[in-house]
Amino acid sequence: MKRRVAEYFESRNLSQKANTAMVVKSFLLLGLTFGTYGLLLTNAFGPWAMLGMAVVMGVGIAGLGFSVAHDGLHGAYSDNPRVNLAAGLVFDLLGANGYMWKLTHNVIHHTYTNLIGVDEDLTVSPQLRLSPHAEWKPYHRVQHLYAFFAYGLSTIFWVFVKDYKYFLAKDLGPYKGKKHPASEWAILFAMKAVYYTWSLVVPVLVLHVTWWQFLIGLLTMHLTAGGILGIVFQLAHVVEETQHPLPDASGKVENTWMVHQLQTTSNFARKNKLLSWYVGGLNFQIEHHLFPKVCSVHYPAISEIVRETALKHGLTYPEAETFMDAVGSHYRTLRELGKRPSPAPERVNIAMAA
Repeated sequence: MKRRVAEYFESRNLSQKANTAMVVKSFLLLGLTFGTYGLLLTNAFGPWAMLGMAVVMGVGIAGLGFSVAHDGLHGAYSDNPRVNLAAGLVFDLLGANGYMWKLTHNVIHHTYTNLIGVDEDLTVSPQLRLSPHAEWKPYHRVQHLYAFFAYGLSTIFWVFVKDYKYFLAKDLGPYKGKKHPASEWAILFAMKAVYYTWSLVVPVLVLHVTWWQFLIGLLTMHLTAGGILGIVFQLAHVVEETQHPLPDASGKVENTWMVHQLQTTSNFARKNKLLSWYVGGLNFQIEHHLFPKVCSVHYPAISEIVRETALKHGLTYPEAETFMDAVGSHYRTLRELGKRPSPAPERVNIAMAA
């Protein structure tokens, strides 16, 4: 598979990094997000128009996370580390810490996908049971009813709590007693200050609205961005076709890493060009997990190679045909995981029984 994907780029003399279309998209999303922000600060619009603009900003923020920051933090945007650093800093500009994302997502999630107790993406909230091996609570019975609203709160939690919580955590996935460089602590506080300034301080000082109107607008922006981000990322791993393997007593999983990724990851709506453009190819999660340093703009092209090679060797290639098919599968998975697990069968010592 790696050989065939490499041949695809070499035979066409193509870079695996961002092309002109990707750069144009990046600036369009930056313009959409912060251009709308600038218009809001003019006070030239009524309350309902401003509320709509908060929604637009949420859409833009999610798009920037998908299409610019994500590729930059994976080192997939450019061969130039400085360009990747600049693209990754968009993440920090939006209130989330890029350094911590690299640890929890690039390293932990991409290495230990869907492994309970290690993959941080399975423990986003104790109110959500996202693995059949996670602890069950009675309120999980109705998680399929409140989960999508909970996803909307994810960015609020992220920018005000999550990063600090992870920085202060003694253990982080497979990392035990993890110490973070002083420079990363400094970047955390500096960029959080930048985010709080543009998202909270400046609007409060400039906008001619009441405090509760501002709060509604802020919540609307976050619910929009968080809802989009949360749903798209969940459709990649918590659906009916993906697996949740367990390691053996020695801590090893059954399959090699690439096979494991094919079993625990799913694509959706591969033929939807508009959706693929907006979510930065994250509906091609299989390709992203197998080739994280390839820019997302190339995922649609290499997906046919990946699918054909996987099926040729008798491996799975989980995918949903449409976005709504994937949402439906995630909903049914949440409902199934919300049921009280059956008690494990009692083990009988065959020799003693005889």
